[in-house]
Amino acid sequence: DKEQLILQSAENMKKLKEIEDRILETLSKSEGNILEDEGAINVLTDAKVLSNDISEKQKIAAEKEKEIDAARDCYKPVAFRASLLFFCAGDLANIDPMYQYSLQWFNGLFTKSVEQSEKADDVHHRVENLNEHFTYFIYKNVCRSLFEKDKLLFAFLLCTTIMRGNSELDEDEWRFLLTGGVGGDINKPNPAPQWMADKAWSELQRLSEVPNGAFRGVSDHVAQNLALWKKLYDSRTPEDEPLPSIWEEQLNDFQKLLCLRTLRPDKIIPAVMKFVAKKMDKKFVEPPPFDLHACYIDSEPITPLVFILSPGADPMAQLQKYAKTKGFTGRKFQSLSLGQGQGETASRYIAEAVDLGTWVVLQNCHLATSWMPALEKITEGFTLERCHPNFRLWLTSAPSAQFPVSILQNGIKMTNEPPKGLKANLTGSFLTDPISDMDFFEGCKQPKHFKKLLFGLVFFHAVVQERRKFGPLGWNIPYEFNESDLRISVRQLQIFLDTYEHVPFDALVYCTGHCNYGGRVTEDNDRLTLMALLEDYYNDKILNEKKEFQPTSASEYYVPHEGNHESYIEYVRSLPTVTKPNVFGLHDNADITKDNMETQLLFDSILLTQSQAGGGGGKSLFHVVDEVAADILSKLPPAFDIPKVQKMYPVSYYESMNTVLVQELVRFNRLSAVIRSSLTDIRRAIEGLVVMSGELEAVGRAMFDNQVPALWMGKSYPSMKPLASYVLDLLRRLQFLEDWIHNGPPSIFWFSGFYFTQSFLTGALQNFARKYTIPIDQLGFEFHVIDGEQPTSAPEDGVYVNGLFIEGARWNAETHLLDESEPKILFTPMPVFLFKPNKMADMKPPPHYLCPVYKTSARRGTLSTTGHSTNFVIKMTIPTDRPARHWVKRGVAMLCQLDE
Repeated sequence: DKEQLILQSAENMKKLKEIEDRILETLSKSEGNILEDEGAINVLTDAKVLSNDISEKQKIAAEKEKEIDAARDCYKPVAFRASLLFFCAGDLANIDPMYQYSLQWFNGLFTKSVEQSEKADDVHHRVENLNEHFTYFIYKNVCRSLFEKDKLLFAFLLCTTIMRGNSELDEDEWRFLLTGGVGGDINKPNPAPQWMADKAWSELQRLSEVPNGAFRGVSDHVAQNLALWKKLYDSRTPEDEPLPSIWEEQLNDFQKLLCLRTLRPDKIIPAVMKFVAKKMDKKFVEPPPFDLHACYIDSEPITPLVFILSPGADPMAQLQKYAKTKGFTGRKFQSLSLGQGQGETASRYIAEAVDLGTWVVLQNCHLATSWMPALEKITEGFTLERCHPNFRLWLTSAPSAQFPVSILQNGIKMTNEPPKGLKANLTGSFLTDPISDMDFFEGCKQPKHFKKLLFGLVFFHAVVQERRKFGPLGWNIPYEFNESDLRISVRQLQIFLDTYEHVPFDALVYCTGHCNYGGRVTEDNDRLTLMALLEDYYNDKILNEKKEFQPTSASEYYVPHEGNHESYIEYVRSLPTVTKPNVFGLHDNADITKDNMETQLLFDSILLTQSQAGGGGGKSLFHVVDEVAADILSKLPPAFDIPKVQKMYPVSYYESMNTVLVQELVRFNRLSAVIRSSLTDIRRAIEGLVVMSGELEAVGRAMFDNQVPALWMGKSYPSMKPLASYVLDLLRRLQFLEDWIHNGPPSIFWFSGFYFTQSFLTGALQNFARKYTIPIDQLGFEFHVIDGEQPTSAPEDGVYVNGLFIEGARWNAETHLLDESEPKILFTPMPVFLFKPNKMADMKPPPHYLCPVYKTSARRGTLSTTGHSTNFVIKMTIPTDRPARHWVKRGVAMLCQLDE
């Protein structure tokens, strides 16, 4: 109606203009007395009548337009909600390049939602129905194109975006939840270091300073009521526990998430699920199951259907099965795996299918990036008139920045990830070829041995895959072990048992561990882990007929006695749905590590979707960055005077530590110069004195998000700390070197304080080699743990070091041995070590675990130009009364610094 009124009004204005032109023309041509010109009088009379008529119509139209505008104003909340949802979905592209959604696609969904939502006579109820229906409609349609890890993220984003749009969420609180706060002096000591991490205490103090004052005094309350807060900390389900004292009534549901973040970040995921379910609805935390038929129904011949692949997922079997139900088999279903030189064939398949109305599947588009522009051009040429109604183009691709954005925005995207969990993995293996083939399963000459070893191999396959979810505790590098590794190992197992009368364990272990699975492993410590795990499943004990063999410490898991194929499936179905970490060889604390990683991934991903300006009520990006930059600059000491230090500590043949010190000062000066110049420049740019370059903008954005800028990390030692902690750590390192300069070499070196730790170790070996004239390549370190009082003077030979933390285990000062971790204690400080050089030929260490030392908890690194890993430092012998493989499976390692 509004459009018709606008058109009608334009037409009326056009007629009025024509009347004016006619009057002017008549007056200009009239001669003599106009009152005697009958033609002119008639024109003026007609014009007056027509003008009055148009004026009446315009009055009516104006009244009607007011009515329409009033009605439209009632639906403004729907338009506002829709705009929030559109930008919420659009920002997901910052997380994964495959998450692309066009305005055209969004408008189509909105139109469908208007048609499908519940009608109501009352406008207020109609608006509520539209908002509720469209919000869930968007969630449901976007979810089918998201990986599992991002579905809760999207639901939480929808919830908080709507709350922020309605001014129900404080921007400073929102930023704190994502970043843990930025800057601020943490000057109070941790009141409970036995159970409260320093990071938690630091965040609690920053939480007390949130500008709106809602949390004022919370850190003091925690310090004065430790028992009350420890109860929350110790709870198995802290997200369900009430907060101590007044805080339960004083804080709303969102603010309680901030308290949980500080003390129990591992429980943020269930807390977020509970929050979203309460604020919106339970259906927003229960993503709809994958429905291939629904995706097909929503598609058109001109709409490509895109499967976004994830590791271990292959949608082809499901797609072929569905195509068969639709009658698309044989020549009607053409599939092609893309690669070099396949573009021309793919183009021909599509051209034929467009005319004949068949289906074409192009697999692995990410492997043919050079042909993607051609594919984009082909799809842009699709029209409903040109394409046969039955034609469909199906595409599969792993996430790739080179995949055509237009296809992603206008196509129908789907993700179909493999089932997660040990139980689902075991079931899947028994139901896939060749194990599911009864002739193969029952065809071995040694059926008893074959079935037991087969089950052990399938269990091993599930364990190595599921360990990936524990991050570096499971594997330093997350390898893509898949069904092909299992398939070849199973076939080799049968071949060996058919060929030999005995079980050739050495050959089986070599082929399975070193070749099939080990062929993917590129890191030495991961190879040790792989072989230690395989040893649990390929050994003589598994063949013992007298009792069920338990490859893990969990009693529910064992190798069942020989039976038919179905008996193994039934056993697997009887296993617990939730698998404890000890089944994978890990400590129970590994679950906390996994949960912490998921929480950090959630916050990091949300930060990628956030705009660069602070929202209503919160401080702007420039305001925060200027404050933080000024704070850091005020604390950063001046650069070290290298020439002066070189005079104090000259190059000496018998004291290599002088060279180590100078080299460290040069490296830290280089880092400090980058930090100082970038902070100075960004403050000047904020004031408008210099141009805000892209590089400076990236620095400011990182600081706003409490992250270390990439510009600094290019000159920095490895670190995974947030910005606030990184700055404190840097200042402490600079102070360590300052003390060394003024007080001489310390009696105990802070091992974590070195930029390039390997140079320090080499310096210690050089001093010993030159003192006793022994070739340095014949030397290594003996490692002695110094329990009790700390040394006050340097050792005769070697160096004392401190500052190391151990993950996955702890040092028992009473037994002087490596021991299991305490519950909830993920990292424990190690005592002072004596690194004592000695000839490697003379070393005879007691029973020990060869523990790797890394600079950060990420563990994985790259080979630098110096020939050393950017993360791995050294392996140290630690006394233990358990087999070393126990700690290998635990993923035990020492770290130079924590992420806190």
